[in-house]
Amino acid sequence: MTATPAGPVAERETAAGSVAESVWSGDRLDLDAYLARTGYTGGLERTAETLRGLHRAHTAAIPFENLEVALEREVRLDLDSVQRKLVTERRGGYCYEQNSLFAAVLERLGFVFTAHGARVRTAGPTLRPITHVLLRVVVDGAEWISDTGFGGPGTLEPVELRVGTPAWQGGWAFEVAEEAGGVRVLRSLGARGWSDLYAFAPSPLYPVDLVVLNHYTSTHPLSRFTGQAVVQRVTPQARYSLVRDELTVTRAGAADGAEERRKVPAGELPEVLESTFGLVLAAADTERLGRLHDPAR
Repeated sequence: MTATPAGPVAERETAAGSVAESVWSGDRLDLDAYLARTGYTGGLERTAETLRGLHRAHTAAIPFENLEVALEREVRLDLDSVQRKLVTERRGGYCYEQNSLFAAVLERLGFVFTAHGARVRTAGPTLRPITHVLLRVVVDGAEWISDTGFGGPGTLEPVELRVGTPAWQGGWAFEVAEEAGGVRVLRSLGARGWSDLYAFAPSPLYPVDLVVLNHYTSTHPLSRFTGQAVVQRVTPQARYSLVRDELTVTRAGAADGAEERRKVPAGELPEVLESTFGLVLAAADTERLGRLHDPAR
């Protein structure tokens, strides 16, 4: 598929007036390479159908992973670094990388969208800091949550911002709730009913904000992403999650919420990363990750 010319760039109000610029570096995106990486072959018109198709292809092809953090390497969010890792090297990434890349795609194609910071609620009602980012896209007269970077519990395709209307995606269901102050909550349906995934407010975020959030998430000792490997992917039928040395598989439609869990020995890690998540790492990297499994190695 031949890449289309860059779409309209975003505009930012500055002291000198309205200045046209590519906020998410969509003008530098290698669109052809991205489309080849995700396997997307549909249209590129600015429609909800295109948004759904791009999102679905992205999440199917690019897994969620924090392995650079686990390996104690810097996670860079400039588009060149993100493209090299997620597209050229066929790696995955976590929310800041995934949604930065997807934002560049949307900007290149001329979609209207904003990024928002979210407080994750999967661990319960405790107030947590803003550590997640998502995109809110306006297209075809509707608003959509488009989030390619939430990992295993996340969406397969965009969810319309229509309060109280369940949206089924394969065997998974999502809905949006509203709270005081314009806060929106993305929820998912499990064996025990509806539960919150995250909550976000109307204030927009920009790439410079992601740099700050990324620094905390990739370096702070209280971050769940430091000191352990986290690799996840979701399909219409199942969710797969590797946290440190435990692989969990959750099947869609399991009435009792049963999960399959097993320990992954360090020697099996390369095979699990490749067969379950589509990731192939250098031998030295899998050896280092294996030591997180078994510090005595």
